[in-house]
Amino acid sequence: MEPLTVGLTYDLRCEHEAAGLCPEDAAEFDCEETIAAIEGAIRAMGLDTVRIGHGRALCQRLVAGERWDLVFNIAEGLHGRSREAQVPALLELYGIPYSFSDPLTCAATLDKAVAKILVRAAGLNTPDFAVVRSPEDLERLSLPMPVFAKPLQEGTGIGIGPTSRIDDAEQLAGRVLDLLQRHRQPVLVERFLPGREFTTGVVGTGADARVVGTMELSVDPSAGDYGYQAKQDWERLVAYRPPEPGALLEAVERLALDSHRALECRDGSRVDIRVDHDGRPAFIEVNPLPGLNPVYSDLPMLARMHGVGFEELIAAIVRSALVRRLVHTVAA
Repeated sequence: MEPLTVGLTYDLRCEHEAAGLCPEDAAEFDCEETIAAIEGAIRAMGLDTVRIGHGRALCQRLVAGERWDLVFNIAEGLHGRSREAQVPALLELYGIPYSFSDPLTCAATLDKAVAKILVRAAGLNTPDFAVVRSPEDLERLSLPMPVFAKPLQEGTGIGIGPTSRIDDAEQLAGRVLDLLQRHRQPVLVERFLPGREFTTGVVGTGADARVVGTMELSVDPSAGDYGYQAKQDWERLVAYRPPEPGALLEAVERLALDSHRALECRDGSRVDIRVDHDGRPAFIEVNPLPGLNPVYSDLPMLARMHGVGFEELIAAIVRSALVRRLVHTVAA
């Protein structure tokens, strides 16, 4: 029996930069090292791989008649607040099983306000927030200071830095205007959380989802919070460590797992959490297409801290996705 063939969809950073995208706008995209590592891990499972590339390349190959048994999807997309949903939607259109979350979850979680609304509706803790679409919206803002402001639909810490924490209304107006102009999208303003910061990895789907591990982050004050600058210079600006066991860690991981399930994330995700004014973990955001560079991405890094190697992590994600392929095949 021939091995299954797994197609790989992704956005390669060097391709987008060569097309004229600036480094910050291309920061979410992947490097060749990441794609090669994922491909190697999938092949180590005894599966064949085919590199497909970005969403437009996927369209061309689907129209040409190519098909795969499963697609391992980490394509971020290029334009719009539903850009992470584009490749999953195409694959569903053609009836091809794929890894990670479906179009609805990908779109809902990229819009940080929508994700917070859904998490809060599930009874989970997240800081109070408002969405600012124009400077006039600031007049209706009633959050207590300090607050935290960031682009509504970006990843990789884009738009987050030393000026993200805001202590007064004048400072907030200047920061929001700058973000609106630079990133051409609404701004999420939420109550600043003063406590410890964690990121938790989850693998699996629904009742089978489980926590891989949690990592605590401490950022050098010169970089502000865990944003673009800190992530680009992580070896110098960020300290990563496994949290000590105890009630706080249990609460953090329970919130991460509950958030993963409430947002219907599939196969794997990474949940960012910070402790609020009352000492309770609070949901910040979730990444349903977590970075998978084996050296510096948060999910492989925290998995490694907890004794889970890169190949084992990728295998867990693929096995979770293959369950849906089996169900799809039986139904067909």
